[in-house]
Amino acid sequence: MAFKRVEDSEVFLSVLMQPSHSNFGGKIHGGYILSLMDQIAFACASKHSGAYCVTASVDTVDFRNPIEIGELVTMKASVNYVGRSSMVVGIRVESENIQTGTVKHCNSSYFTMVAKGEDGKSVTVPGLLLEREMDVRRFHKSIKRIELKKTHQEAYRQLDALADDSLEQLKGYNVKLNLPQEYE
Repeated sequence: MAFKRVEDSEVFLSVLMQPSHSNFGGKIHGGYILSLMDQIAFACASKHSGAYCVTASVDTVDFRNPIEIGELVTMKASVNYVGRSSMVVGIRVESENIQTGTVKHCNSSYFTMVAKGEDGKSVTVPGLLLEREMDVRRFHKSIKRIELKKTHQEAYRQLDALADDSLEQLKGYNVKLNLPQEYE
């Protein structure tokens, strides 16, 4: 089995934020940033796998700080975890005021990418050679995130939103139930 170093597939992207990237509030549109993140995740995963890759899921994206027009946005992507055909690509987004040099962390996210062959079926990806403490830490954290995600998904599958106790729990929220009599 082949193994690749984390740093061999790292990708960096810097883009100057222009007025055409802004939303109605004058800040850079989150959707534009997500689009760039998807592109860098694709490049990183494809570089590692040597195959065409698709986005399978995007874990939490918390926008920590707004990005202003005229700032230089830099994204750093690396493969943090590999499975048989999937890879978790970690992405860190920072913006820099190029006049003052002030840098702020805007968000981080994890994209699960799957390598595909020409027939559209998943293909096996190279293993990950962990050479730095940071690589090991990121791999471990990815395992934990995957386990938590599976636990979370199972809890949601078991939830019956119309069960008596679930309806009772809604009393403290800003909702009004207007269900057919059979559910009351």
